[in-house]
Amino acid sequence: MVETQHHHRATLKQQNKPFKSKHSTKGAIKTAAKGRTVRQHGKSTNASSAAAQLKQNRKNAARQIQKNKRSELISATRLFSGRDGAARVVAVVPLCERLRADEVAKSVVGGWGGETEGCPKVGLWETKADRFKTSLQFLLLPYRQLYAALDACRVADYVIFVLSAETEVDSWGELCLRCLQAQGLPEVVTVVPDLEEVPAKQRPDTVKSLLSFIQYFVPTQSRVFALSQPSEATNAARALCEGKPKDVAWRRDRTWVLAEDVRWDAGEGMSGEGEVVVGTLKVTGVIRGGSLSANRLIHIPNFGDYQIEKITSAPRSSGNTDGMETSGELLAEPSSDADSLVSRNELDDMMNEQTWPTEEEMRPGEEMQAEAEEDEEVVMAKKLKRLPKGTSSYQAAWIMDEEDEEEGDESDEEDEREDDEDHGAENEELMASIPERELDGLDAPEEAPSVSGMDASSRRSEVHFDLPMEEEETQLMSYLDSRNRENKDDLEFPDEVDTPRDIPARTRFQRYRGLRSFRTSPWDPFENLPVDYARIFQFEDYARTRRRVLREDEDSIPEGKRVTLHLKNVPQAVLDASKTNFPFAVFALLKHEHKYSVLNFVVQRNTEYDDIVKSKDELVVCAGPRRYTAKPVYSEYLRGGGKGSNNVHKSERFLRHGSASVASVYAPIMFGKQPCLFLRESEDPQEPFLVATGTFMNPDTKRVVAKKIILTGVPYKVHKRTATIRYMFFNPEDIRYFAPIQLHTKHGRTGHISESLGTHGYFKAHFDGPITQMDTICMSLYKRIFPRWSEMWREPSRPPLEAEDDGMDTDD
Repeated sequence: MVETQHHHRATLKQQNKPFKSKHSTKGAIKTAAKGRTVRQHGKSTNASSAAAQLKQNRKNAARQIQKNKRSELISATRLFSGRDGAARVVAVVPLCERLRADEVAKSVVGGWGGETEGCPKVGLWETKADRFKTSLQFLLLPYRQLYAALDACRVADYVIFVLSAETEVDSWGELCLRCLQAQGLPEVVTVVPDLEEVPAKQRPDTVKSLLSFIQYFVPTQSRVFALSQPSEATNAARALCEGKPKDVAWRRDRTWVLAEDVRWDAGEGMSGEGEVVVGTLKVTGVIRGGSLSANRLIHIPNFGDYQIEKITSAPRSSGNTDGMETSGELLAEPSSDADSLVSRNELDDMMNEQTWPTEEEMRPGEEMQAEAEEDEEVVMAKKLKRLPKGTSSYQAAWIMDEEDEEEGDESDEEDEREDDEDHGAENEELMASIPERELDGLDAPEEAPSVSGMDASSRRSEVHFDLPMEEEETQLMSYLDSRNRENKDDLEFPDEVDTPRDIPARTRFQRYRGLRSFRTSPWDPFENLPVDYARIFQFEDYARTRRRVLREDEDSIPEGKRVTLHLKNVPQAVLDASKTNFPFAVFALLKHEHKYSVLNFVVQRNTEYDDIVKSKDELVVCAGPRRYTAKPVYSEYLRGGGKGSNNVHKSERFLRHGSASVASVYAPIMFGKQPCLFLRESEDPQEPFLVATGTFMNPDTKRVVAKKIILTGVPYKVHKRTATIRYMFFNPEDIRYFAPIQLHTKHGRTGHISESLGTHGYFKAHFDGPITQMDTICMSLYKRIFPRWSEMWREPSRPPLEAEDDGMDTDD
């Protein structure tokens, strides 16, 4: 008998006929159609025609993208095209020892068969690439000088990073790469000149290793050129001569001139106190980055801002390519509305806000306070208290009534009676321990009033006695020692401070205030401002001003023209610096960029730097074209705003790892997302420590940076929601001064000060829930802090370029 195999149908899904309604609504019909449209009459809907249409659309889109890329390439390279086109600026940065920038430049020029004679070891070398119909200006940097590398990459169109096949990149090379990465890099070309010194079998792996290293800092790199091979040298030259330079974001609205020739004519004026002779500085070069207006100021790095006297043309002469036309055509002169050099407001002491009261103004307040204290004493004297037997009137003055706001059952009342009996026994023991000589001045004991004569709202009384000073000092030292040991591992409350004992807390912390809500409590940003705030400028609407400044279209000289800038009242030291500090470039400032304000930078700590960075530590700030020393103040950075309704931000005592912070300084205003570097000087002036990197945020003078401190105390006696607190203050006047400020505990309770107890700083506090004896009582106080003025940074002196040592060891 043949067995038949059981077979299941392909699917188990049952499909029923859809319900056909003769009266469907418009919404039902639209939902059933699901976006399908009715086919038009006479048009085919077969698959082949639809595919052809999609293919044609893809071709049109690709053709449009290609057209846009060509137009972008033409606009980007228009500056370098033509007979009088500007040269492409190439900065050569060796990252390893025993590598020379001039040898690399000769190898690149030799790739197209160019002439390599006349190439200096250090300086500016311009050569024509007839094969590619362009010119190259090589910036041959001094040996291992960080600031020279930063200055060169600020004005370069290309950067050549030189790696070694035998020597690893040392600490200076990594520092240079990190700084340049944070500053913003133009188009990068990576080369290795000594690949032939590696065995042939190891060369592919060596190139892969070098490519992997450089991609960590510059991810866009796709290859490393080996200059020892002629074909690779030619490809490197082609990448420099035919490629499109990368648009660096922070230079998009900047105009700069790389100095090809610098001269200085002495004038008759004197600068400062008459010790510095000033004159006219003549800087010749090609305008880059945008058009140049004679009304704007010129910033000379490390020397400050200067005004333009005039701008003349400087065409290249056929006989001398490095010469400067002394009789150039006048192109522009500043108008009557040119920017002035006033960078700070004049201080008028008579216009200051008088916020500190005089003695006459304080006298009525003192009288009112004295009357209030007398009234309080009268009320306390009339108030009935439950007193234990043997209590004098002097001791009764310090006995307080404690209200129990929680209604308990009969068992609670029994517990309270037992507590009263215990307290009475403790009071008798304390009275017995007091020496007789201290009791001589006390009044005779009074009879304790009956329970019926006491206030009905108070069912429990407590007697407080001050401990002897020796015992008080011993217990305080023990508490501080234990708390210091706990604070070493306690990162949750880093703002705790100890209340001083030699200075009253109301005097030590008189500039602090309490806030009920850190995010919403009002804080007037113009209250109690320092004198420095009278010298700075502020914007009514910074965003609108920035848009207007960037949109201004004045009569200016277009990009790519070779000109001579005549800057007036420039000291002779600038000319000396141009001979030693290479490269020498000047930057045109936008309107208002020479005025001082409070600048805020969003920075993040460098992971490779482990030393402590405190607030107001002196650092070198490199922001855009400027470089100055500052003592920044750090505050918390909240992503996406989140600043609350009062614009108050908590200050940070240290610049910490792993989180972004806001650094505030007094410095000249900037527009745009300018990069910034925070450096700390070391023993080697050319190898500082990279502390942090970031970008410019805004010039916000209303940003309140509040320093937070926490005064702490410990419970001495606890009864449910009421406790006696000590070690937060040490005199009753301080307790009355800080009584309005809210208290909180580390376990999440909130409360307030009820009244002072004794003369040693004990007080009674009431909380919103029961607290424990192991809890800690805290009071948060806040004070606004301000940054300090920045100063112009002067680069360490360098030897002249003619005597520059290449740093190479010629011996094998």
